[in-house]
Amino acid sequence: MDKVLSAEPGSKILLLGNEAIARGALEAGISVATTYPGTPASEIGDTLARVAKDAGIYFEYSVNEKVAAEIAMGAAASGVRAIVSMKHVGVNVAADPLMTFAYTGTRGGFVLVTADDPSCHSSQNEQDNRYYSLLGGFPLFEPASPQECYEMTKKAFEISEKLEQPVMLRTTTRVSHVRGPVNVGEIIQGPKKKEFVKDPTRFVTVPAVARVRHLVLLEQLKKAQEIAEVSEFNKSIRINGGSEKHGMIASSVAANYASDAAVNLSLSVDLLKLGFSNPLPVRKVTEFLKSHEIVTVVEELEPILETAIRAIIQRDGVKTKVVGKLDGVFPRAHELDQDIVAKGLRNAFGLGSAGDRKKCELPEDLPKRPPVLCAGCPHSATYFAVNKATNKKAIFASDIGCYTLGVAPPYSTADFLVCMGSSVGTAGGLAKVNDLPVISFIGDSTFFHSGIPGLVNAVHQRHKFLLMILDNRTTAMTGHQPHPGSGKDPLNPDAISLPIEDVVKGCGVKWIRTVDSYGVSLMTETIKEALAQDSITVIIARRECALIAKRDEKGAIIKKHFIDQADCKKCRTCVTKFQCPAISSVDKVQTIDEAQCAGCGVCAEVCPYKAIKEVQ
Repeated sequence: MDKVLSAEPGSKILLLGNEAIARGALEAGISVATTYPGTPASEIGDTLARVAKDAGIYFEYSVNEKVAAEIAMGAAASGVRAIVSMKHVGVNVAADPLMTFAYTGTRGGFVLVTADDPSCHSSQNEQDNRYYSLLGGFPLFEPASPQECYEMTKKAFEISEKLEQPVMLRTTTRVSHVRGPVNVGEIIQGPKKKEFVKDPTRFVTVPAVARVRHLVLLEQLKKAQEIAEVSEFNKSIRINGGSEKHGMIASSVAANYASDAAVNLSLSVDLLKLGFSNPLPVRKVTEFLKSHEIVTVVEELEPILETAIRAIIQRDGVKTKVVGKLDGVFPRAHELDQDIVAKGLRNAFGLGSAGDRKKCELPEDLPKRPPVLCAGCPHSATYFAVNKATNKKAIFASDIGCYTLGVAPPYSTADFLVCMGSSVGTAGGLAKVNDLPVISFIGDSTFFHSGIPGLVNAVHQRHKFLLMILDNRTTAMTGHQPHPGSGKDPLNPDAISLPIEDVVKGCGVKWIRTVDSYGVSLMTETIKEALAQDSITVIIARRECALIAKRDEKGAIIKKHFIDQADCKKCRTCVTKFQCPAISSVDKVQTIDEAQCAGCGVCAEVCPYKAIKEVQ
């Protein structure tokens, strides 16, 4: 049994921050958990998915974040506890219902987990979702360790039910993916059923209701602030004996960096660590400010805390000097680390360079290893066919998924990318004002997530472009989670699979072709035919992801291949026009690494001299 579920009360286990959130939710007695997978939040849903049956909870990978939030809202409004998790940009998708749910409030505990991604490790932006807490009026918890992830998740449900309001738990990549010891308690079984009690004056937000409920929300936020003032997660820590002169205020993982940097600098300082950061505990912050001459505010991304603290100083006439992002002491973009914070503290407190950590200097000529499509990835074959059919004389609207890696050479098949599902809508705009053909790429999971409305609009408005749905039968980029078209859902054997062809036909598309991604020649000719049409066309490029495809006893999808050096003409087509990490080129000699070869055989079709052959 999974350790997240089986760990005995009172025991200590090693967990990721995301796994700790899952354990905390189970101990809080959740009945429903939903998500749309997205890094760095994926492990929350994946963990709950693994244990859902044994834990007696309902879990689902929803079609997108908006639907995931709405499923959890419906359950929580009925009186059970529900958790919904997503990455930071997923909250953009879910924001529409979330903003109004803050008005209606909830009966059962409702916790929204947003996993932010400073420095864009796996995202198209690094937005700071603390703004959503301010915008929607959600009480906000910011854990800085797996233990706090666990504790704050439990507390978030408690506060949610006490205030009858949704609560936000904000992590960042480093908090989500750090592993640490967690002291766990007892798992509580929540009710599987709860009858919804009708109350249109609360849950039906026509204007007359919404105006009243907004006032309720504001009153509940006042109560939340009083809770924040005495929260155990908002505490002052003395470092190296503390100081009446120097102070730091920090939240989330930035508090860790600030603490470590102060220790490394041998700096005597007081740290006010804010874990329950919205509503801001104004009295606690004011008292801290008044007891120090200089206070640095350390936070990742936006100067949200700093702005609020400066407002307190101006309003109350506090004489403390505050330094942070707004005066350039700390950078506003990208994630922090101990060295960045240490540099900021030296500048803020007038320290010298003593205590700097010695950095390991790396050679400047180290080879770079950019991310690439996997060996045997069907997208590689599709992109090769696209370039062969168009000679790269086309505009490519891309989307969010593994296939986004087509932006890199040798394919260069991504010219415009905004967000999930945007490839279909932007392709329509590109086609209207450009003479070059437009090809839009979207994955199967992303198509169900948010590609369908754009396709309906394209048919309705008579847009002319080629939409290629890259169907690898799974949500590959985030860990192979199921989606409505993947054909199987281990969590729900009764789930109905929706054929993409039927959905596309239902959207009104007349010209549809389904082609095996590995069939480069047929794919090339089909693309040419599609671009010759005078309407929107759809090609479903279908082949299962190489990482989950059925393999023979030797591990190959079909058969492994090698390059016959006697027949190889050193044209390097397999390297310069087709990208496969199993193929390398050293001193103009191309070889295939048998250990990496997935046996797809696409390289054999790509080679113009038939020098790539099956291993016998």
